Amino acid sequence: MSGRGVLITGASRGIGRALATAFAQQGDRVAVHHRGSPAPLGELPGDGHVAVRADLADPGAVRRLADEAAQALGGIDVLVNNAGVFLHHPVTDLTYEEWQAAWRQTLDVNLLGAANLIWCALPHMRPGGRIVNVSSRGAFRGEPDSPAYGASKAGLNALTQSLAVALAPRGIAVTAVAPGFVETDMTTEHLTGPAGDDIRAQSPFGRVARPGEIAEAVVYLASPAAEWASGAILDLNGASYLR
Repeated sequence: MSGRGVLITGASRGIGRALATAFAQQGDRVAVHHRGSPAPLGELPGDGHVAVRADLADPGAVRRLADEAAQALGGIDVLVNNAGVFLHHPVTDLTYEEWQAAWRQTLDVNLLGAANLIWCALPHMRPGGRIVNVSSRGAFRGEPDSPAYGASKAGLNALTQSLAVALAPRGIAVTAVAPGFVETDMTTEHLTGPAGDDIRAQSPFGRVARPGEIAEAVVYLASPAAEWASGAILDLNGASYLR
């Protein structure tokens, strides 16, 4: 088989879609994970791609996802943990039961789902493999109205750095990217609404990121040239938050 086998979660739209397209354009074979998109593959360039469906909050489904992707791709050379949920759950506005449910749902997908998929993908990865986790600016600046999201992404950063050390002896590099606002269908309501100008003004460039900009960074971190970046968390927020 030509190209590498690349498994990308949440790859049917938004950043994930841009990621799938970018890897496919360079000749890689992509396993497009989705939770129920009617046309997850779309018009990806090249061939050898496959759609794989799973609920990342279900550990059994995660294991089947890794095995199915590996079988279709002939192994997994690159894993990109991109899927995530973002729930509005201010601590002062919820019942105790609603608060617990928001935390469970967020952590099950954003952190535990990613951790479980890494475990399940590792038997299918060879030396030279790459794992890239899509984190968030919110891991550093906080998310007051969505605290579980910020905490899940902070946990994902810690997981990234822990596994960068643990997997280096196996020749596998682990990195993360931490975007700010990105122009996708999930953010359209915010960007076109009353708060849109304020959101764009967070960056001195006066705009938000394009999905392709995130994809280009991930493609580099997943490349053979980026082994020495292992353990890095790359901010992609247009200087809207500096640390």
